[in-house]
Amino acid sequence: MSTPPDPLAPEAFDLLCTLVAVVRADGRCELVNSALENALCQSRRKLVQGQATDWFVDPAPLLGALQRTGQLIVSRFEATLHGPAPGAHPLPVHVVVSPLERGGAGASVLVEMTEIEQQSRQDREERTHRLAREQKELLRNLAHEIKNPLGGIRGAAQLLAMEASARHFAESAEYTDVIIHEADRLQALVDRLLAPHQRALVLGEVNIHEICERVRSVVLAEFPRGLAILRDYDASLPELRGDRERLIQALLNIVRNAAQALAGRIAQGDAAITLRTRVARQVTIGHQRFKLAIELQVQDNGPGVPADLRERIFQPLVSGREGGTGLGLALAQTFVQQHEGTIEHESADGSTRFTLLIPVR
Repeated sequence: MSTPPDPLAPEAFDLLCTLVAVVRADGRCELVNSALENALCQSRRKLVQGQATDWFVDPAPLLGALQRTGQLIVSRFEATLHGPAPGAHPLPVHVVVSPLERGGAGASVLVEMTEIEQQSRQDREERTHRLAREQKELLRNLAHEIKNPLGGIRGAAQLLAMEASARHFAESAEYTDVIIHEADRLQALVDRLLAPHQRALVLGEVNIHEICERVRSVVLAEFPRGLAILRDYDASLPELRGDRERLIQALLNIVRNAAQALAGRIAQGDAAITLRTRVARQVTIGHQRFKLAIELQVQDNGPGVPADLRERIFQPLVSGREGGTGLGLALAQTFVQQHEGTIEHESADGSTRFTLLIPVR
């Protein structure tokens, strides 16, 4: 008869995306999971030989929680972990300390830590996915309401144009041409809004650097002077399974959007966009955890996204550029979400960075 698995085995905790440790009442660490190893950039062997209090900028809240171990009290507090390397930013976390057994010399507690920034990111992702679902339904209904009368308007305008031509009313023909042209423009806009949701993904093996190089060549052809597109690639990245054309379009929309925002710097000749690729391990996107993901950053030295648009930048028809359709970033987010990924952005005066996170299956 097989022995049931130990619920406190390291392998069980390694399945969690939260940072987990088992700590004795005296502060000595007994067990850590891989998420905590990655966060602190220290090996499991080194961590279990030390004191858990050494991980914290201010160990007092943890010490207080350990002193209450015998009372079977669950403690919650905000804390900050030391950066993974000298000079690195500290890591704010929410800590939950739960007793595993009654107090005494051998008492142990379970210390669970959730990165505050990670939780905020998950909340943003969930909100983004919810909005995407709502927008998809809205666009489908809107397209249905627009396309039928739009076809009638265009057909009526064509009949008027034929009648005007037969009677040699040149001035009327100009008006009907305007109606037909605007009806076609609206039809094209509706088709672009619906396109991401109508065609199935065409999946295959995709090299992320091949996509970067394709987009880089296209944008440099559009902006041949005053713009540099720099490469910072991790050559060890694996291939991912995805729709090559949609990933190219997603990245192209972001890079082209950045180039258009750099118009002032392009005129000065010092505009720069950096394409940066890295591997990300044990990442959580939405409510799903992935062992491996590709992180692709697009960073520019432009003026940044206007503050009033930062919360709405991925919504359709929202644009900070005169004459823009507001579809580029919305489509990019949709295409990446179709690959179970997400796009985040950070913006400040003098720098904007979009980060595409795409899981590797």
